[in-house]
Amino acid sequence: MKLNFSIEPSPEKTSKAMGKELHISRKQAHELATAIKGMNLEIAQKFLENVAVLKQAVPYKRYVRNVPHKRGMASGRYPQKAAKEFLKVLKNAQSNATYKGLDPETMRITHIATKKGHTYMGQYPRAQGRATPKRGETVTVEMIAEVQ
Repeated sequence: MKLNFSIEPSPEKTSKAMGKELHISRKQAHELATAIKGMNLEIAQKFLENVAVLKQAVPYKRYVRNVPHKRGMASGRYPQKAAKEFLKVLKNAQSNATYKGLDPETMRITHIATKKGHTYMGQYPRAQGRATPKRGETVTVEMIAEVQ
């Protein structure tokens, strides 16, 4: 199945990257995407690296039920696994920009979206030969960076 980008920007001054069916939480992916949209690529990379090593929290705006407050902000968490996957997509966008002859240091994330991927099925074994279904979700992340 081919996945397309949500928007088609001008190819002369943009760089695109997509992470398909990543094994991360949809809610964490949405909050991370909201946090880094509009950032410079270098600043977004440092932000994601800090989240991955628990130095900086991601502010949660939408999925805030039972999420504790962090110092200096409202609700927030440290989605490490999602941050590492986002970092891979961001580095891919930087590499694509370099390949196209654009300067990644002057680029800004203009579009970032998360889409629901497929749900894969598994089972938890239970007592007396029974089983409980286990559903794993995947997320597709698309990122477009544009020269400012």
